[in-house]
Amino acid sequence: MKNLQHILPTGMVKQVLGNSHVMLSGIALDSRLVQPGYLFAAIKGSQVDGHLYIETAIEKGAVAILCEDLPTHTSNGVCYLQCDDAAETLGHLASAFYEHPSRSMKVVAITGTNGKTSVATLLKNAFAQQGYTCGLLSTVRNEIGDKTIPATHTTPHAIAIQELMYQMVEEGCDYVFMEASSHAIHQKRIAGIDIDGAVFTNITHDHLDYHKTFDNYIKAKKALFDNLKPEAFALVNVDDKNGRVMLQNCAARKLSYALKSMADYKTKILEQDFTSMLLEINGTEVYTPLAGVFQAYNLTAVYAVLLQLGVDPHDALVLLSEAKGAEGRLEWIKNNNNQVGVVDYAHTPDALENVLKTLKQLNTGGGNIITVVGCGGNRDKTKRPQMARIAAELSERVILTSDNPRNEDPDTIIAEMEEGIPLHKRLNTLSITDRRNAIKTACSLAQPGDLILIAGKGHEKYQEINGVKHPFDDKATLREFLITEIN
Repeated sequence: MKNLQHILPTGMVKQVLGNSHVMLSGIALDSRLVQPGYLFAAIKGSQVDGHLYIETAIEKGAVAILCEDLPTHTSNGVCYLQCDDAAETLGHLASAFYEHPSRSMKVVAITGTNGKTSVATLLKNAFAQQGYTCGLLSTVRNEIGDKTIPATHTTPHAIAIQELMYQMVEEGCDYVFMEASSHAIHQKRIAGIDIDGAVFTNITHDHLDYHKTFDNYIKAKKALFDNLKPEAFALVNVDDKNGRVMLQNCAARKLSYALKSMADYKTKILEQDFTSMLLEINGTEVYTPLAGVFQAYNLTAVYAVLLQLGVDPHDALVLLSEAKGAEGRLEWIKNNNNQVGVVDYAHTPDALENVLKTLKQLNTGGGNIITVVGCGGNRDKTKRPQMARIAAELSERVILTSDNPRNEDPDTIIAEMEEGIPLHKRLNTLSITDRRNAIKTACSLAQPGDLILIAGKGHEKYQEINGVKHPFDDKATLREFLITEIN
């Protein structure tokens, strides 16, 4: 139980109606989760306005209401807190309710269109290998030490984050590595978190269904850096032209990394194959069991963060040499017919292009690349023809299929993708709505030495169709057909 008055964020509540010394037993964003003694936060979301559910929350026992607009009728015995930005106020209030857990740990937030999960996971694994207890908040999973908690969002809502971090403190975590999605930053889900370092990986067109313009998308990412404390570090990829934009008006210590540009942390790829790379980072060579240009960027960012958090440079290189990538990122399967199947989470035009260019570099045997790819429903439609065009231009054969159609007609999504296929590539393109059949067909078409890319879902173990999540695993399906097709 917490006294509401004792956890109110300074200067953020402009009006209090009722007894602010009421005792709180919990906080909820969803009126359906309210229990007696709770504070209900009425947030104006992109889909739902929480103000519509204030009375419902009170009926369920809410003793305090956080809102931007006071209701016409107020209830006796309920404390109303009016503020200009309920989402940001909630973050700070939730942090105080859970005793400011982020202040007891080193927190590093990673943002960018691609690479967030890999960088966060690599960092968590590196520090765990050194004997530290760590927390991870990622697209794939949330982890508290050795305990795994399934992830439902790239970045959880403000209350869930603070509760998870409280559990991390209870478990003795020293470090937390978290993905900070553009949605989470814009919706102030990370407000109230004491961040010690932030990483910007890259930015390409994505989530325009939410942000509407690319400029808004950039501003959402930049807000993470605008709010860093002077004692924190801000690490950005300066091979991306927007990297330096992130550092404008940033009070934190500014650092850069790159493969092409001058930077504080500079990497060269000396050698690589499907299973490994030989890198040179700031003049020192290191072998790592990961492959691909994008992984070289990720590893450089990880190396920089390790040093910023006090790891000896030699020890940091040893950790890179033992790195294990995130699930569903350039995972490969090879059969005894010299056919290679690759599963990757690439679900944006830039990520797909990076993976295919990497595979072309690694595909020294000269076999064809067959790409199976789809696009998610109820998401940014502008990338659908782009994804298909990139797949067609960088593959010998393409099979367009379903990703997570959600509440859209999968055939409509595929038709929108087909618009991006160049005329001279249409004879080499198939459209197969059923994803399992699409993967089976790709394996059937593959000749000895060919390479099959299954893009878009990566680590996911489901396919969402009409609001229902059906069990589906790209890697298991690929293994089934790629290994058995030749027997």
